[in-house]
Amino acid sequence: MKIKFLIMFVMAAVTVFAQNENEVNVLNTRFDTPFNTVPFKEIRDEYFMPAIRIALEAGRNEINQITENPAKPTFENTIVALEMSGKEITKISKILMHLNSAETNPVIQKNVREISPLLTEYRNDISLNEKLFQRIKQVYADRDKLRLDPESAMLLEKTYKNFARNGANLSPEQKEQLRKINKELADLSIRFSENVLNETNEFTLHITDKNDLAGLPDFAVESAAATAKKAGKEGWIFTLQAPSYGPFMQYADNRQLRKQLFEAFNSRCFKPGKNSNVEIIDRIVQLRYEKAVLLGYETWADYILEERMANKKQIVNDFLDEIRKYAEPVAQKEMAELTSYARSQGFEGDSLQRWDYAYYSEKLKKEKYAINDEILKPYFKLENVLDGIFRLTNELFGISFRRNDKIQVWHEDVTAYEVYDRDGKLLAIWYGDYFPRPGKRAGAWNNTLQGQWVENGTEIRPHVVNVCNFSKPTDTKPSLLTFYEVRTLYHEFGHALHDMLANGKYASLSGTSVAWDFVELPSQLMENFVFEPEVLKLFARHYETGELIPADLIQRIQASANFMSGMATIRQLSFGLLDMAYHGNKPSGRSIAEIEKQADITGRLYPYASGYAISPAFSHIFSGGYSAGYYSYKWSEVLDADAFFLFKEKGIFNKDVAQSFRDNILSKGGSEKPMDLYKKFRGREPKVEAMLIRAGLLVTP
Repeated sequence: MKIKFLIMFVMAAVTVFAQNENEVNVLNTRFDTPFNTVPFKEIRDEYFMPAIRIALEAGRNEINQITENPAKPTFENTIVALEMSGKEITKISKILMHLNSAETNPVIQKNVREISPLLTEYRNDISLNEKLFQRIKQVYADRDKLRLDPESAMLLEKTYKNFARNGANLSPEQKEQLRKINKELADLSIRFSENVLNETNEFTLHITDKNDLAGLPDFAVESAAATAKKAGKEGWIFTLQAPSYGPFMQYADNRQLRKQLFEAFNSRCFKPGKNSNVEIIDRIVQLRYEKAVLLGYETWADYILEERMANKKQIVNDFLDEIRKYAEPVAQKEMAELTSYARSQGFEGDSLQRWDYAYYSEKLKKEKYAINDEILKPYFKLENVLDGIFRLTNELFGISFRRNDKIQVWHEDVTAYEVYDRDGKLLAIWYGDYFPRPGKRAGAWNNTLQGQWVENGTEIRPHVVNVCNFSKPTDTKPSLLTFYEVRTLYHEFGHALHDMLANGKYASLSGTSVAWDFVELPSQLMENFVFEPEVLKLFARHYETGELIPADLIQRIQASANFMSGMATIRQLSFGLLDMAYHGNKPSGRSIAEIEKQADITGRLYPYASGYAISPAFSHIFSGGYSAGYYSYKWSEVLDADAFFLFKEKGIFNKDVAQSFRDNILSKGGSEKPMDLYKKFRGREPKVEAMLIRAGLLVTP
């Protein structure tokens, strides 16, 4: 009764605040919007703190009802009740964290810094709740008698393991220590992300001499001019955002400016100052190690990998080493060829530097295959590429998209769609957000504003978000994508499909809620399609003439697919090895530069240079979910290459293969073990040779 009274008191206080402002805190209401979508235009930044406090109190009351239930613990009154608790907390925190990534500002960042510890404390209160864990243990002990369906059995197993792995068996003193560690880690992760965003936004390369633009294609020059104009300056401005940074490194003849931009990008948050992440990394690594040891593991990697497909450090290290054996000789040959080519073009240095690689490889690629981004971009108008995705997924899975401009969005550049199945049933709401801006972090990602689950017999469908950072339309051209950006769009859409086609009972097992080394399978599988003529002909039309992409250009795309694949593979392996260097060992006290120098196997291909480091902006492992898991990109490449071979064998648009992939992978989420799901789709375990062959690292007889 006291808790209920407190909730009523807090809600009354918020109502008074709202009445004084002639507003209602919409975050604490059921949204009166199409499909219960987030009413972004009605949300004020100051709503988040009072809203989350009410939701947290309600969530604690739901947990209290479970622990104080006098009835014997059952799957329904304990496991399912826990699964269904805290939905309002999830709703509000998803909105807040999404805005902090896609449309942040100082107030949103302040909200995140203040609310994150409250969320961490709430999660700790649950995972370290002794009475709750005792009920879970009792249900788990009776699991063989319960005759649960596979999905429910998985929920029970994961619930028990999550509690055990998050400190439920620790002593009171150890639990308090774990609370402090979790709280500090949450704060450090937020600070890391903010610093990377600040460093990315604060640097500009302002060019006023037209001669310094030599080599740059028209699209890059025009975009830089638009950026300068927006800033109220003459000339051209290049930034560290991917659509600006990438083309400059590929095309700019001015080597000193390439070096300047490269060093700015690769020294983000490395230099002393307000945005430095050096000490933050040291502290994150130390705290993760302490947490792992506290929970009974040798290292953070041992703790993380226990619940992955590659469930041991040795498996990960052996996997990376195995690929390296094939990739390194290829990379060395590629580097020798590139160096020879650069010298033929007038390069006079002893060896190529890292800021030379993209420039000369782009030139060599054009010479060998008569192809580059400038040739391809006119065929990849963003709207056409999206239409191609819609047509492909309709052909494969029978789904269709209907734009809805009445759905509120967080920025005018964002577009919302209703997604329908072949029988007319609503599958999802999907948002696309594709252009960079100051309040948006770099990169590309997929997330949900609402997950998928079944509640009281009603199916709740997901609201899914794709975010990328492509070149904005200019006064004379629409948004035209590089081929890499086309692949990125398909990649993130693969993640979206995993969420949109989810068909489970429990949100914690639905969609992309799977093992991290399995989650990239749908996304990387989708990338394969953009190399296929049948798919390219669905959307690749010249934005001015409407001409379909020529067959010989498609052949050149395919022929160049493995250009510098050895170098690209070594680069990816280096990221995975760096991740394991931080998380697979006891912290050594070595500097970031020392750790990177040892882990970076690309260092065998370039001369050593000091002054920069990638770790301080390596968001994947220090503020994302990929710590001790970056290897999963390569792991998933094995899965997606092997899976796509089946599409190639049976036909790119084969509906039986597509339906099997939907039924056994996309719709299942984490309801079964990943390898079991894969074998149901493929009929066997994956073969690493598929990835090696596709990448040109293994020549078949």
